[in-house]
Amino acid sequence: MTPLLEVDSLRTEFRSGGNTFAAVDGVSFTLAPGETLGIVGESGCGKSVTSLSIMRLVPNPPGHITGGAVRFQGRNLLNLPEAEMRTLRGGAISMIFQEPMTSLNPVQTIGAQIIEGILLHRAVGPAEARARALEMLQLVRIPSPETRLDEYPHQLSGGMRQRVMIAMALACDPKVLIADEPTTALDVTIQAQILDLLRDLRERTGTAIMLITHDLGVVAELAHRVIVMYSGRIVEEAPVDLLFADPQHPYTLGLLGSIPRLGSDGDERLTAIEGTVPNPFALPAGCRFSPRCPLADSRCRSEAPPLQEIGKGHRTACWKAPLDQTLAGAAAA
Repeated sequence: MTPLLEVDSLRTEFRSGGNTFAAVDGVSFTLAPGETLGIVGESGCGKSVTSLSIMRLVPNPPGHITGGAVRFQGRNLLNLPEAEMRTLRGGAISMIFQEPMTSLNPVQTIGAQIIEGILLHRAVGPAEARARALEMLQLVRIPSPETRLDEYPHQLSGGMRQRVMIAMALACDPKVLIADEPTTALDVTIQAQILDLLRDLRERTGTAIMLITHDLGVVAELAHRVIVMYSGRIVEEAPVDLLFADPQHPYTLGLLGSIPRLGSDGDERLTAIEGTVPNPFALPAGCRFSPRCPLADSRCRSEAPPLQEIGKGHRTACWKAPLDQTLAGAAAA
C-alpha cells in the first residue's frame, strides 16, 4: 500500500546555553491509510518532538528542523509555505495534544473552539459549522452535547475534555490523526473508552493514527505496528504482535520486563533498566543504550549500530541481533 505519510531522516535540533543537541536524530518511518502506528519510549526520547516536527509546530527558537523530509501524499511538508501548511494543519492532518486543559482556550466555549476550526477548513456557514460541531460531540459520545457546546473547558471532567480534543481533531475528517498521550492521567475506565473510541473512528473513517505513548498496554490494544525510540533515535520497529512475542533490542526487552503481568504472584519482581537516559549534550560513543545495556561490549561502545531489517517488517539497531533465547534472557534479567 502506498504510504500516506513518509518521514525520512528527520532531524530536529534544540539550542540551549550556546550548545545544540538533536532531540530527533535521523528518524524514518511510514504510515499507511487506516493504519495505527505506535511510538513508545521513555520521557525525553523524542516522541513528542517527532510529532511536533511533522506538524511544523516546533517552537523556534530554541528548536529547528535541520534535516530530512516529511512527505504527506507525496508533498514535502517541510518545504511548504506557512500559509499552505496552515490549510493542512487541523484539516488533512490533525493532532490530539497531550494535555487538554492547556490546549483548550479557557475563555471560549467548547462549541466556539470546534466551530472555529470547521470554518477555517471547510466552506460552510456558521449554522452548518455548529451542526457539525454538535455531530462531532455526539460522535465522541459526550452526553447532552447540545448543552456541552455552550460550556467552558473548566466545566468538563478530564475525560470529557479529552473527548472534546478528539472531536476538534476529527471535525474536518483528517487523513492523519496524531494522538500524543491521549490517555495520560485518565483512569482506566475512561482510558478504555477513549481507546474504543479511537478504534471505532479508525474503522469508520479510515483515518491513519500515529499513537504516541509510554504505555505498552495501550499499544498492544490499538496499534498495528510499533516504533521504539531511545535518545532521539529508533532502536526497533516491528508489527505489534511480533514486538511483544520476539523483541530484538535490549531496551525493548527492558520495557516489556517492566510491565506487571496478570496472574503473577505478588512476589514477582519487575525488571528495572539500570542507569539513566544519557545527557543529550554528552552522548556516549557507539550505541546510545550501551551504558545501560547488559549485553554491551567494546564494539557497542565504539560503533553506532544501524537500524537494519532482521525479518519481514522487523528492524532493530543492535549489534547482537538477532537475539537468541540466551541473549534475550540475559538482556531481560
